[in-house]
Amino acid sequence: MSPEGFLADLHRKPEVLAALADRLRAEDPWAPTGPAPERVVLLGMGSSAYAASVAAARLRARGVVAVAELASSDLVPSWGPGTLVVAISATGSSRETLDALDRLPAGCRTVALTNTPGSPLTERCDATVLMEAGPEVGGVACRSFQHTLVQLLALEARLTGGDRGALATTVAKAAEASAALLDGTSSWLPAVTGLLDGPHGVHLAAPARRLSSAQQSALMLREGPRRAAVGCEAGDWAHVDVYLTKNTDYRLLVFAGSRWDDGILEWTRPRGTKVVAVGGAFPAASYVLRYPHDDEDDVRLLAEVLPVELVAAHLWLGA
Repeated sequence: MSPEGFLADLHRKPEVLAALADRLRAEDPWAPTGPAPERVVLLGMGSSAYAASVAAARLRARGVVAVAELASSDLVPSWGPGTLVVAISATGSSRETLDALDRLPAGCRTVALTNTPGSPLTERCDATVLMEAGPEVGGVACRSFQHTLVQLLALEARLTGGDRGALATTVAKAAEASAALLDGTSSWLPAVTGLLDGPHGVHLAAPARRLSSAQQSALMLREGPRRAAVGCEAGDWAHVDVYLTKNTDYRLLVFAGSRWDDGILEWTRPRGTKVVAVGGAFPAASYVLRYPHDDEDDVRLLAEVLPVELVAAHLWLGA
């Protein structure tokens, strides 16, 4: 892995994401997968699993029978015929995901969602949907995570009668948001990095519908600069993470928009916790980072991890 390459990959986000928006306007990436299934299983590890969990929850909320499972689990549903299994791996070679394909019941239809044409995963599945994220020269799954989310949103649109054109517009807005965040780094990156880079690590909280943002952001801080970092759901924060605000130098980044943010505020404000808010107001935040279109939830889902990725790159380059 390379911090310089990672930073270069981040700077290509607007360009590559805008190109994916154009592709979505032109064609349905899931057309080769055939008729609508009765059930959907999403399998992956790491970033792939984070994206899959949010996608499965969104599908269930729209009435689709869908689950996301770690590919390493021995509890993958045995649903058989009528099931679409989406195996997700940017490299197409995650051994746990390949192994999971061997454990599926007969009759499942399998699709590889990958960034690597001709990879082992594509050879093992009935069809392939490409992430179209381009090569990640830094060796970190950053654009491929973002593009995994986009392609799973396209699957949602296909299965629920959604408007693919509207999704393409959302993706284009996320590209614009990413460009604005990159262009403005000199105004916000030093301050945000200073607030988050504490002696006891970084904590990140996001609404359940965007939990992948907190999980992926924590991974970026662990994978690159090797900082302790933990992602948490905003409502659950008051049940599992609040305790550390009492006796540690607790640093928190809140991805704004949860109806449960007041539970975080209840404990962080009186204890003087350093809080950074991204994508919306948060009372008593030490810094609030806004960007274009952050009033749209799906734009937030696709764009809000970038600030933490840039913090991670900054810390990694300075390590």
